[in-house]
Amino acid sequence: MLCAAGPDEARGWRDVTSWLAELRSGIAQFAPSVFPYRRFALALVLGILGGALFYKLRLPLPWMLGAMTFCTIAALVRVPVAAPGVIRSPMSAIIGVMLGSGFSPAIIGQVPQWIVPLAGLVLFMTACGVSVVWYYRRVGGYDRVTAFFCGMPGGLVEMVIYGEERGGDARIIALVHSARILMVVMTLPFIIQFTQGIRLDRPVTGVSMFDAPLVAEALLVVCGFAGAFLGHVLRLPAKTLLGCMIVSAAVHVTGLSDFKPPFEIVNAAQLVLGVAVGCRFAGTASHVVWRVLALSVGSTLILMAWMTAFALVVSQLSGFPAVTLLLAYSPGGLTEMALIAVALHAEVAFVAAFHIIRVFLTMIAAPMTFAWLMPARPPS
Repeated sequence: MLCAAGPDEARGWRDVTSWLAELRSGIAQFAPSVFPYRRFALALVLGILGGALFYKLRLPLPWMLGAMTFCTIAALVRVPVAAPGVIRSPMSAIIGVMLGSGFSPAIIGQVPQWIVPLAGLVLFMTACGVSVVWYYRRVGGYDRVTAFFCGMPGGLVEMVIYGEERGGDARIIALVHSARILMVVMTLPFIIQFTQGIRLDRPVTGVSMFDAPLVAEALLVVCGFAGAFLGHVLRLPAKTLLGCMIVSAAVHVTGLSDFKPPFEIVNAAQLVLGVAVGCRFAGTASHVVWRVLALSVGSTLILMAWMTAFALVVSQLSGFPAVTLLLAYSPGGLTEMALIAVALHAEVAFVAAFHIIRVFLTMIAAPMTFAWLMPARPPS
């Protein structure tokens, strides 16, 4: 006699089928009739050239920043480059597994020491939100909805969705947050390298893929697929990155493995992510992009001034290194800041955890604060 599936079993089956459908949809986007292979190949070539030049010049994070710089310039001068969003998912999985490998059993005992830095993070986010929203409203001249969601310190995708739902200009919000990440990532490594004397001019090193044991590489693949599924089920922001990081962290914290992704794969992921960020500006009217970039110079200065002030004060109060707090409080992207932390040999788990907390707090606080400050007007 067959028994009807319970609600938990039915939900679990729906999660599996919806994830498989999403996976098939992602694979379908690589079909030659859909994916712009020629434009993407051109972007990759430019990215490799940029990475090689930055490497030769001994500049920070050469493969990511070099690719980002060349592809941004190409997009602004209308070179036919493209990097569809679908390519970010497999690269995010690689970076997520790498970030998870930075966790260890010792990190659990350090969590109680994070209270002061966490309090500083909340105050930092508040200061950034208030000042940058005011900046985009008064200096940028954006409407109140667009200015509000442009000024929130994190969550590009979520802020675009929230802002569009409430009547903001989704295109401007997306461009502003892309420009924020671009400018922070392009400036912070240089600031750290030249003010702290810390070398960031070499790509991530470690075991080669040709020397790695097959069992360890198979474990990385398993972590990638399991993490992608976990992120989908939990509906995490940046679900592939965070899901893979959680699974990888669990494997490393429990001592099942201490292996890290081969450096060739990690450097390739940095290259592709740099290309993807640089190509975000492709296809948008030049005058719109240039105005957003010009305004972003001012907003980035505001953000980095607050970041520096809070990092220095909290460092004095908590004893954490100022460089680590700079990365933890930085208004750049989680992936990019964690990669800088890896290059610095800083506490990757600490930096990644604080960026995850920042994104979650922004996701929760932004719509609630907007509803409180700007309640919906009843229909006339």
